[in-house]
Amino acid sequence: MTRDLTIAEVRLTPILVADPPLLNTQGVHQPYTPRLIVEVVTADGITGLGETYGDTKYRELARPLAEHLTGRSVMDVNSLFSLDLAVDAARVRGAVDAGGLRGVQTADKLRLSVLSAFEVACLDAQGKALGLPVHALLGGRVRDAVEYSAYLFYKWAGHPEGVASEPDDWGAALDPAGVVAQARKFKERYGFTSFKLKGGVFPPDEEIAAVRALAEAFPGHPLRLDPNGAWSVETSLKVATELGDVLEYLEDPTLGTPAMAEVSAGSRGAARSASDEGGGRRAGVPLATNMCVTTFGEIREAFTTNAVQVVLSDHHYWGGLRNTQHLAAICAAFGVGVSMHSNTHLGVSLAAMTQVASTVPNLHHACDSHYPWQSEDVLTERLSFTGGRVAVSDAPGLGVELDRDELARLHRRWAEDDGTLRERDDAAAMRVAEPEWRTPVMPRW
Repeated sequence: MTRDLTIAEVRLTPILVADPPLLNTQGVHQPYTPRLIVEVVTADGITGLGETYGDTKYRELARPLAEHLTGRSVMDVNSLFSLDLAVDAARVRGAVDAGGLRGVQTADKLRLSVLSAFEVACLDAQGKALGLPVHALLGGRVRDAVEYSAYLFYKWAGHPEGVASEPDDWGAALDPAGVVAQARKFKERYGFTSFKLKGGVFPPDEEIAAVRALAEAFPGHPLRLDPNGAWSVETSLKVATELGDVLEYLEDPTLGTPAMAEVSAGSRGAARSASDEGGGRRAGVPLATNMCVTTFGEIREAFTTNAVQVVLSDHHYWGGLRNTQHLAAICAAFGVGVSMHSNTHLGVSLAAMTQVASTVPNLHHACDSHYPWQSEDVLTERLSFTGGRVAVSDAPGLGVELDRDELARLHRRWAEDDGTLRERDDAAAMRVAEPEWRTPVMPRW
């Protein structure tokens, strides 16, 4: 039977999803975070799913893109990237990416963050039409399961008093003991064997102590620290020196490629000095990024200056799954490691991450995932972690199904909101508890 793969309808459903009070250098997560669910429906009734950020600027761009897609074939993915979609300059002038954690927002980054959801939805629909998993459309998997890292956060026990929010059983984590207790829960519940701590919240000495406590509690386990560019070059070098024997990599310790290159060179120099003084052979702490390399145009400077040794891809802002593969190939050519960054995603995005990660030969680091923190989802069945891994589905498409009742419930929450929570703003959420809070000037330390 020949299928009609013409796109007959595109559905865009903004939702608000419960989020715990996770701390970062910008502030704290709001009680709910916005996401956008994309459905691409073909003429013969196949529905492909995608997911991306749900803030207004993403929704505004998604609407004209949805109109462009109607009447095209779901197989015509390449044409997505040739569409001339105008971006309101006011939306990106002086703006930062979602949550203020990835640096300056540009028109191209905004377009790709929206296009990614449509590319994934089209690939999902293609797979369902052909009876093939997405990984087969991408050339086939090279692993049966994808390893993920426990994503540790400094965290309040609950959102500020008077703020309506969902309860959680994680408790507070505000010191090394709290961080270790949180890591133990992650390992017990999901089997994670590597740990990443979101830093930039407390003075560096406190975060060094937390990583040291993790190293003592979980000897031999890969550890990472990510302060989201909160430190100066000097502070970054101090932390790299003090934690050089336990860190798998140090992620975005300082802002900008030139500063990262300084830290990289200084860390290698310090390691050589230690070796010369009888400290054993050391190569310096590898630096990872999802902030200074977020588009293909940023690769040359970062790689030629050896500013980063690991790039953390995120299919949302790189433009989808195939661009993720392109990035991995470039990293392999330059001898740069590759893994995956996580945003506050749901199961559609985790399924997409897992499908593409299964196809990348040079994926030598466990991927990040916020998913264990999300108590709500739009799938009929949550994805599960076994031994810190997600099995790669061989079912057609992404291998997930939409729970329409749950989608409708989360959309009602969005519709009933007064607009306060429709834009992610970690600084505003912090001001509920600390009225004088202002977004810190970087470097913070």
